[in-house]
Amino acid sequence: MLNFQRLKLTQKERYDSILFSCPPRGCEYAFANLFLWGQQQAVFLHDCVAFFAHFYDRSVYPYPIGPGDKKAVLDAIMEDAAQRGLPCRITNMTDADREELEGLYPGKFLIKARRDSADYVYAIDDLADLRGRKFQKKRNHVNRFRLEHPDFQVEPLTCRNMPMVQNMVNDWYLARLQSDPHGDYLLENIAMARAFQNYEALGMEGIALVENGEILAMTMGSSMGRDMFDIHFEKAREDIEGAYAAVNCEFARYLRLKYPQTAFLDREDDMGLEGLRKAKLSYNPHHMVDKYQAYLLEELRHGD
Repeated sequence: MLNFQRLKLTQKERYDSILFSCPPRGCEYAFANLFLWGQQQAVFLHDCVAFFAHFYDRSVYPYPIGPGDKKAVLDAIMEDAAQRGLPCRITNMTDADREELEGLYPGKFLIKARRDSADYVYAIDDLADLRGRKFQKKRNHVNRFRLEHPDFQVEPLTCRNMPMVQNMVNDWYLARLQSDPHGDYLLENIAMARAFQNYEALGMEGIALVENGEILAMTMGSSMGRDMFDIHFEKAREDIEGAYAAVNCEFARYLRLKYPQTAFLDREDDMGLEGLRKAKLSYNPHHMVDKYQAYLLEELRHGD
């Protein structure tokens, strides 16, 4: 079996060199997501990276990345699944991955689209400027926030304000649990705690909206390549109208100024949640990163 292990911070440079050499991918391939959520393991193999993940009692193999011998890696994945006694499900495939897999193994896989996993990718200029009629409602929210909070400041996340931001995030989770006692916020809370703890080592960037020493909203993300930034977390006080729209806009402006080469922001998927899908569509994505899952036909014929 392949020796899959959780990625370590010391492997970030090696991993990113492979990721950044690839065509654009979905958010699950960001090093920060792999490290923070802890549900995916990886192994460097044939100048590529192969993955193994376990979600909701299902084991899957996210599509491998890298410039090396992809067929040798995929052969190793199929052998690994057989040795573990698992069905070989290959997930998180882009259109390019789907075409590559079909070319390497014609007629061997059944491939299905997974709309709930598609990433929403936005032009950074759209989110920073909110120009045009299609962003009128968002502009209204941001303008309302600025009118009601004329003294707010945009502060980069640093060791100086990190404790205050963490307190705000903790209050956010407590409020959510009070209003929704059955909500599943544990994994995200753990992931955010890891993000704060390893903020610099992960190469994270973030801002907070601050007014009179109080944190109104925060967000953070990390680079996924020369022109793509992934937004990992975003929290705002629920009692402040327009705070989410404002922090979204201000972070886009912050990143554009600091990293002029950044053209797109990946705000990840909607997990099939109707409210989240509506919210993400309301920001008029530039494009979607469609994703697919592949199943070995011979396993399906045998009832797996």
